Amino acid sequence: MKLGVFTVLFSDKNLEEMLDHVAAKGIEAVELGTGGYPGDAHLKVDELLADEEKQKEFMEKITSRGLIVSALSCHANPLHPQRKIAEEADALFTKTVKLASKLEIPVVNTFSGCPGDHENAKYPNWPIAAWPNDFQEILTWQWEEKIIPYWKEKAAFAEAHDIKIGLELHGGFSVHTPATMLRLRDACGKALGANLDPSHMWWQGIDPVESIKLLGRENAIHHFHAKDTIIDQPNVNRNGVTDMTSYADMQNRAWYFRTVGFGHDAKVWADMISALRLYGYDYVVSIEHEDGLMSIDEGFTKAISTLNPVMVKESVGDMWWT
Repeated sequence: MKLGVFTVLFSDKNLEEMLDHVAAKGIEAVELGTGGYPGDAHLKVDELLADEEKQKEFMEKITSRGLIVSALSCHANPLHPQRKIAEEADALFTKTVKLASKLEIPVVNTFSGCPGDHENAKYPNWPIAAWPNDFQEILTWQWEEKIIPYWKEKAAFAEAHDIKIGLELHGGFSVHTPATMLRLRDACGKALGANLDPSHMWWQGIDPVESIKLLGRENAIHHFHAKDTIIDQPNVNRNGVTDMTSYADMQNRAWYFRTVGFGHDAKVWADMISALRLYGYDYVVSIEHEDGLMSIDEGFTKAISTLNPVMVKESVGDMWWT
C-alpha cells in the first residue's frame, strides 16, 4: 500500500511546488482534481487532452519525484436537475475519464450525484426517511429514471477506457452507504466501486471496518480517503446526525471532520488498514484534510505521523509459518 494525498489541500502552490512539498513529507501518491468541487489548481484537463507532449511532460514531473497518481477527481453532481449544472459535470467526468486513460491513471473519483424529485425540479432532493410514502416514491423515480440509466452508460464508457470509477459515499448524494453503492454496482457494472472515506461512515453511524468488509467482499473498493470525524454526542442529542448547522459553527455541530488521529486513535486506523488488506485492497490511502481546528500543514503532517506506523507496505506472500 502507498500513502497519498488529495492535493486540493495545496491549491495555493503550483504543480512543481506542491509535488516537492508532498514528496519531502514522504508521500508516495497524489490524487489530483480536474475541476468540479476540488478545482483544477494542478491540472488543466483541456490543455492536457489536446497535447500529447504536455501529457508526457506532466507525468514526468510526477514520476521524476518518485510519485504516482492514484486518481483524477472531478467531484460534482452530474444528476443535478438544473440542466446546465448537470451537463457541465457530465462533460468534466467524460474528459477526466479520457485523460486518465491516456495517462494510464486507473481511477476517476467523483460523486454519484443526486437528482431532483421530478423532471421540472430545480434543486436536488435527498430522501432519507422511509415515511411518509412520498419519499419512497421520489426515491424509486430517482433510481429508475435517473441514477441507474446515467451510471449504466458511464460505467460502460469507463470500462471501454479501462478506468475504474470511485464514487465517494457522501451524504447529500444518492450513493452514500455500502448498500446504495452495491445497489448501483449490481445494476450498472463492476467499473463502479467506492472511493471509501471513513469520515462519512462515522457520522452516518456506520462502522468503517464493517463497510470495508461489505464492499471488500465484492471487490468494490477502488480508492480510499483518510479523513477523520469526531461525534459530539450532546449536539447529536439535540440536532441528530443529519445536522444542518454550519460547518463553521463547530461548537454546536453534531459532528465535524478532524485530521487523522484526532477523531479516532491509531488502533482504529490500524484496524481499517488491516481490513483493507484482508479484503484485497493494496493501493493508495489518500489523505484528505478538512479540519477546522488546525492549519493545512499541521493537519497534513499529523495525519502522516498517525498513518505511517500503521500502513502495511509489504504483502506476505506464502504463509511461511504453516
